[in-house]
Amino acid sequence: MKLMNIAAVASILVLLACAPWCAYSQERLLVRMTLVRNAPALGAFCLDGSLPAYHLHRGFGNGANNWILFFEGGGWCGHREQCLDRAKTSYGSTNHMNKWAIFSGILSNNASLNPDFYNWNRVRLRYCDGASFAGDGKFANGTSLLYFRGQKIWEAIILDLLPQGLANAHMALLAGCSAGGLATFLHCDNFTRMLPNASVNCLSDAGFILDERDVSLNHTVRSIFEDIVSLQGVEQNLDPKCTKSMNYPKLCFFPHYALKYITTPFFVLNSAYDVVQFHRFLVPPSADVEGKWKHCKHDPAACSADQIAILQGFRRDMLEALNFFLKDSHRGGTFINSCFAHCQSDAQESWFAVNSPRIHNKTIAEVVGDWYFTRREAKEIDCEYPCDTTCHNLMPVPQGTDCAKCGSVGNKTLTSKAGSHDRIWSKYSMILVVLLLPLCL
Repeated sequence: MKLMNIAAVASILVLLACAPWCAYSQERLLVRMTLVRNAPALGAFCLDGSLPAYHLHRGFGNGANNWILFFEGGGWCGHREQCLDRAKTSYGSTNHMNKWAIFSGILSNNASLNPDFYNWNRVRLRYCDGASFAGDGKFANGTSLLYFRGQKIWEAIILDLLPQGLANAHMALLAGCSAGGLATFLHCDNFTRMLPNASVNCLSDAGFILDERDVSLNHTVRSIFEDIVSLQGVEQNLDPKCTKSMNYPKLCFFPHYALKYITTPFFVLNSAYDVVQFHRFLVPPSADVEGKWKHCKHDPAACSADQIAILQGFRRDMLEALNFFLKDSHRGGTFINSCFAHCQSDAQESWFAVNSPRIHNKTIAEVVGDWYFTRREAKEIDCEYPCDTTCHNLMPVPQGTDCAKCGSVGNKTLTSKAGSHDRIWSKYSMILVVLLLPLCL
């Protein structure tokens, strides 16, 4: 009898665990890749010389003349060897990319999952240049050839979309995540100039990267960004208003320097403890050779008091860098939560779901909608860790390569929502789901 009860409970748990997966599999939207055939005329190529690409899902109803363009993320490369390696992957060549993309979160076409933008034309711009769509150069030594043409890729995609209805847009939103979120800062006002008759706004998700020293007091992220700007010819494409005001013009690749000069209404979506900045820039492997941060990186509950103090200092620096924007921007918006996360707008569970992260009981989707449509003020700042129990703490899985040198982003895995007890349930429920998931497909 006891064994039967255990089996019954296990079955119920499996069904409960499977239910969201079943629902998601029914709702997910797959969109086919479109290659930009006229790109060679502009000199627009991925790192390996392949054609750039995007995924377009058409809008409908009263959203048929509105557009979202979403920059894909995926790290950067600032050395020839890194870029040569990258050119052999999906981050440097459309030849290696999956030809279908899942549209979820802000790209979903389901009104119950994306209430404000579900029926807009939604475009995902594939990332294959390694410099946030901003480089303009080439490397050739007789045996190897690399195209640093992110700026040209951006222009080629826009030119491809204009005759497909983008030229007649009534409303438009330029958005992106991670390296794509950084690209939003770099191209926001340019996008506005391309659409003179549209109401244009911009949103950066996980792209507000700080010019911050690491825990060893070295300028790790600054060094990475300077290498990217130098190798890929980015400086010529940075905002001249910013570069003329700086003693070191290359620093205008950093969003918080560029943001001061952006005139288009802007929304900054970021975690105050962004895990990529935490793992790769604040505590890179080069600054933690003894592995004292290992456990803290995998579980914030395992951080020591001193480590938490450093992370709280990072949060304070982020808010200080945003201070002018919070005070002076009347059309600006923010959602700065205290989750250990990275990229929250294109993932359904963090964008708009029953258990999505919230600030003042508002989801990211609700605050972004309030900001875009000026329904109410939309500047939300979370309390500091660990007060927010709505977080999905997504921690990158360590990679074999030293990503402090390349700035690349690892995969993500859900470690916990609030406390360590969740990890026990997560471990065993996911084993059951993996074993019995075919039952709900």
